[in-house]
Amino acid sequence: MAVTISVTSGAGLTKLDEYLLTRSYITGYQASKDDLTVYSALSNPPSSEYVNVSRWYNHIDALLRLSGVSAEGCGVTIEGSASIVEEAIATPPAADTKASAAQDEDDDDDVDLFGEETEEEKKAAEDRAAAVKASGKKKESGKSSVLLDVKPWDDETDMQKLEETVRSVQMEGLLWGASKLVPVGYGIKKLTIMMTIVDDLVSVDTLIEDHLTVEPASEYIQSCDIVAFNKICIYDLGDLCVFY
Repeated sequence: MAVTISVTSGAGLTKLDEYLLTRSYITGYQASKDDLTVYSALSNPPSSEYVNVSRWYNHIDALLRLSGVSAEGCGVTIEGSASIVEEAIATPPAADTKASAAQDEDDDDDVDLFGEETEEEKKAAEDRAAAVKASGKKKESGKSSVLLDVKPWDDETDMQKLEETVRSVQMEGLLWGASKLVPVGYGIKKLTIMMTIVDDLVSVDTLIEDHLTVEPASEYIQSCDIVAFNKICIYDLGDLCVFY
């Protein structure tokens, strides 16, 4: 099913931010050409004001640099612009193209890019390996993005106090994110809130059972439900770690 999206105005970006609150991609469960269509329609990286759009944009940008995107998607239309993305965008643009062009221009130079390593290069590589081994650098722990529904007792519950109570729960490895109030019915609203956790440090079940549904939090909170639970992938490229 095709999706129509506007990214030319603040109102359009706000709708896109709400759309991406519970989604990792524009359509489906993997990056596709639909993501590339929206990505290419954004003339500049989105403001950090749009938390979910920025998360999605950085993720797609990292994918393009690392491996490209080839899935077809379901179809997406950008209001005010074409809906076709050139196939070339689906391959990593990165600096490889520029480096290749620069190499072609310098074909007459006497630099052997594929020659054997010099003694200096070998020593530098050995020094780097020894430094990493000696540092005993601990591998980054896995992280997850979790979307919670927090429900009040009734329509008289102070939702501002409820959110303050939720965010007052602080522990190592827990970071609260964007939130919004969603109507449930009969004048009752629930709080939908994002959080990022370090898997080795935070248990969502323990967080709910020991902190959010016991006193004093239970004065405002009737129950909590996990709506979405997504692992945050980490690519370790030597000294460079890419999180998304």
